[in-house]
Amino acid sequence: MSYRRVWRKCVNGLMLGLTGLCALVTVSVLFFILGYLVWHGGRALDWDFITRLPKPVGESGGGMANAIVGSAKLLLLAALVGLPAGFMGGLYLAEFGGRTFPFLVRYTADLLNGVPSIVMGIFAYTVVVLPMHHFSALAGGLALGVMLIPIVLRSTEDFLRAVPGSLREGALALGANKWRAIATVVVPAAVRGIATGMLLGLARVAGEAAPLVFTSFSNRFWGSGFNAPTASLPVMIYTYALSPYDDWHRQAWAAGLVLLALVLVANVGARLILARKQSPARG
Repeated sequence: MSYRRVWRKCVNGLMLGLTGLCALVTVSVLFFILGYLVWHGGRALDWDFITRLPKPVGESGGGMANAIVGSAKLLLLAALVGLPAGFMGGLYLAEFGGRTFPFLVRYTADLLNGVPSIVMGIFAYTVVVLPMHHFSALAGGLALGVMLIPIVLRSTEDFLRAVPGSLREGALALGANKWRAIATVVVPAAVRGIATGMLLGLARVAGEAAPLVFTSFSNRFWGSGFNAPTASLPVMIYTYALSPYDDWHRQAWAAGLVLLALVLVANVGARLILARKQSPARG
């Protein structure tokens, strides 16, 4: 018995050490990437970068204010397309779906989550850009919105299914019909988790460059509305990083730092919302 106990302790210590080492390596790689990006991007990041337009080739300075605003416009369009569709789809699967059709929808959503983003760009290019004969923010917003739908759908379904069935039964026992019970009891109980999934979905599509190359393309000036080519941070990073100019390389690092900061804020906000949901109520 003592030999087995010693053996179990040795195996337990070995496995604990390996898992701790793997966790340390993962965190170290993450902090190395963050530090490398902050070191290179922080030196080129200033107020002009956030407020000014790009300078012509050969002139130093300038900024990416148009790309920052363009990314915000694209995310707004993606939210208008993807959030309502994903939410309603997840609501149907969680509350009204049967067996066969919901299985097909979930399987399709999982497939769409695994489809390369460039395929979404080609889809939006064929559906929007070719009929309109020009690139536009609308096409880019549609591409990102289609990518957002399966993410929001699956997260919404999961959080709605996590609501205890006793809440539904209590609402129905008080005389509410199914729609009223869902709208006044089930959805409010899961709203923080649903909001978390939406924020994480927006953060997920915010860094996509491949679909935007085929749809919104780019613009070195202020975009005129939603029916014209629009600059975005991911595409500007891609363009500047491949250029032969050192000043553009520095601005690409700064743009990467800004994009990372925006995604980090979205992720932290989502975690705070979910943590507040899970914290015990005070009373």
